[in-house]
Amino acid sequence: MPILAIVNQKGGCAKSTTSVHLAYWLKTQGHSVTVIDADAQRSSSIWIEGLEDTSLPIHVIQSPDELLEQIPDIAATHDYTVVDGPAGISESTRAILFRADLAIIPCQPTGVDLRSAADAIKLVRQAQSVRNGPPDARVFLSRAVKGTRLKGEAIALLERSGVPILNTVIHQRQVVADTFGQQATVFNLSGKPAVESSAEFESLFKEVVEVL
Repeated sequence: MPILAIVNQKGGCAKSTTSVHLAYWLKTQGHSVTVIDADAQRSSSIWIEGLEDTSLPIHVIQSPDELLEQIPDIAATHDYTVVDGPAGISESTRAILFRADLAIIPCQPTGVDLRSAADAIKLVRQAQSVRNGPPDARVFLSRAVKGTRLKGEAIALLERSGVPILNTVIHQRQVVADTFGQQATVFNLSGKPAVESSAEFESLFKEVVEVL
């Protein structure tokens, strides 16, 4: 069963936000889904534990050896496994990439984040070389601001990375930033910003499923 790894060594790039929303959306599509939280801050596991209207199994695993050993067994019992990767270049990230079917790399449109995404792409390339193929990989632009030149420049730079870019851009909205504190996802919230963000996330996740 597909293992989807959300990876990038930079904190604050929306790894946990993407992981929780992806797992929640897949669950609403009728799939059995589990989340592996490999980040020391445990943002995704704390977030999911607070959700009121869903029951997503969570596994907190941070040891590289345990990730290598346990990910396949966990994935075998679910339609999808979503792995929220740790911040920083670490052996845990490498272990995740050695088990993932698809690496999803969120990237904000800033110089620091673009360099961080490039480093994550290097790790993916290393795993692909050792595994002679997998994982497949996709980059997407997160927390972008509409109408800015920086957004367009970031897309142009990412297009030269050699990793395909998902077409959907997730734009910066306060409603997305508020979801953790509200113990919710944008799919649970009302109002125009939540509806717009829900549409973007759904479009992004449909692209992810199509890649698989």
